[in-house]
Amino acid sequence: MTPELAINIVQNAFYMLIIVSAPVLLVALLVGLLVSILQAATQINEMTLTFIPKLLALFVTLVVAGPWMVNTLIDYTVRLFQSIPNVIG
Repeated sequence: MTPELAINIVQNAFYMLIIVSAPVLLVALLVGLLVSILQAATQINEMTLTFIPKLLALFVTLVVAGPWMVNTLIDYTVRLFQSIPNVIG
C-alpha cells in the first residue's frame, strides 16, 4: 500500500463522516438557534427549554434520515471491502 492510497482512504472516510453527520448537526444547529432567539426575545432562561426541543428534533431527524445514513455507510463499507484486492495487489 502506497502512502497516497492510504491518504486517499482516510480522505474518503472523513468525507463520508461529514456527509453522514451533516443532517443531524445542521438540525441541532438550527433548533438551538431558534430556541436561543426565542429565549432572548422572551427572557426565559430555562435549561430544559433548550434540551427538549433539540432532543425531539434530533430524534425526528434520525427517523427521517436514518435509512439514508445507514445505506450510505453500507455502500461505503462494501466499496471499501471490494477494493481490498486492489490495495493488496
